[in-house]
Amino acid sequence: MKTFLTSLSIVFLLIGCKTTPEKKETKNEKINEFAIVIHGGAGTILKKNMTPEKEKAYKDKLEEAVRVGFNILNKGGTSIDAVEQTIHVLENSPLFNAGKGAVFTHEETNELDASIMTGNDLNAGAIAGVTDIKNPISLARKVMENSEHVMLSGKGASIFAKSQGIEIVDSSYFYTESRFKSLQRVKEKMKAELDHDAKTAFYDPIIKDSKFGTVGCVALDKNGNITAGTSTGGMTNKRWNRIGDAPIIGSGTYANNATCGVSSTGWGEYFIRAQVAHDISALMDYKGLSLKEAAREVIQNKLTKLGGTGGIIAVDKNGNMVFEFNTTGMYRASINAKGETEVKIYKE
Repeated sequence: MKTFLTSLSIVFLLIGCKTTPEKKETKNEKINEFAIVIHGGAGTILKKNMTPEKEKAYKDKLEEAVRVGFNILNKGGTSIDAVEQTIHVLENSPLFNAGKGAVFTHEETNELDASIMTGNDLNAGAIAGVTDIKNPISLARKVMENSEHVMLSGKGASIFAKSQGIEIVDSSYFYTESRFKSLQRVKEKMKAELDHDAKTAFYDPIIKDSKFGTVGCVALDKNGNITAGTSTGGMTNKRWNRIGDAPIIGSGTYANNATCGVSSTGWGEYFIRAQVAHDISALMDYKGLSLKEAAREVIQNKLTKLGGTGGIIAVDKNGNMVFEFNTTGMYRASINAKGETEVKIYKE
C-alpha cells in the first residue's frame, strides 16, 4: 500500500510539472513597471532639409525632456508630475511649437492651447487661446484640479491663472525670429496665389507643414496611473481664434487606466472629427485590440481615409509604448523602466 501511494504521488508530481505552463507575456501582464513617451510634432520632416546641427539640437532637447519625466517616475513620482515637468522643457524651448516657440497668428500674435487628463479618475483640464501664459500645460492642470470646469479660454483663462499663481509673461516672451519669418512667408505666398486653397496657409521651414507643430507626453507611473498631456501654439497664420485638437479631450489628449493614454499631433480639424485619442482607447476597450493594433487602425486607416495627417504617442496600462504616424517624420522619444531610451525624428 505504501509503495502504491508513493508511486501515485510521483505520478501527480510529474503531471503537475508537465501541466504548469511556461510563463508568457499576456495582455494583462505588466511589461514595464513604468514608461514615458513624448513627441514634438509631426509632418514632412526630411533629413535633407535638416542640418546636422539642427538635428542634434532637436534630439538633445527631446532626450533632455524625456529624462526629466523618467527621473520623476523612477523615484516613484506621479505620472501627472512627470507629464507636466516634461512638457515644461518642450514649452520652454524655441525649437517646438508650444510655449516659447509658439507660431504666429494672422494678426501676428501668439495663441496657445493645452490639455491634460488623468486615467485613474478620467479627470481633465484644458485651456485655449491664451496669450500670456508661460507654461500652458500647468494652467490646464490647475483647471483640472482647482475648478469645476474642463476647459477655459482667452481672458477668462488668464484671470483664473492669476488666481492660481501661474506665471504670466508679456507677449514679447513668445517672439522668435524664425516663427515670425514663417508667418511672413505664408502671407507673401497667399498674396501670390490667385486661386489658393486652405493648404497655402500652412508652411514651416523645418516641418514643411505648420499645422503639425505640437508637443505632448504620456506617462505610466509605478502605481499604474496613466496621464496624458498636450500643448501647442496652433497653426501658423491661423485666424478668428481658431482652436485645434490639442485642448480637446478625446481628440488631442485622452487617458484611461483601463486602456491607455494618448497625445496627438497633426491636422487638428481631422483629429477632432475622428476623435482620434479616444477612438484608440475605445478600440482596445470594446474590440480587445492591442495598443499597437488600435493605433495603427486609427492613424493609418480611419484618419487617412478621412484625409487627415499626423500621428500619436501612447502608453497602455502594461507599459507598452507606441509611436504611430502617417507623415514622413515625428519628433519623438521614449524611456522604459529599464532606462532603455529611444530618440528619433524620421520615419524608419
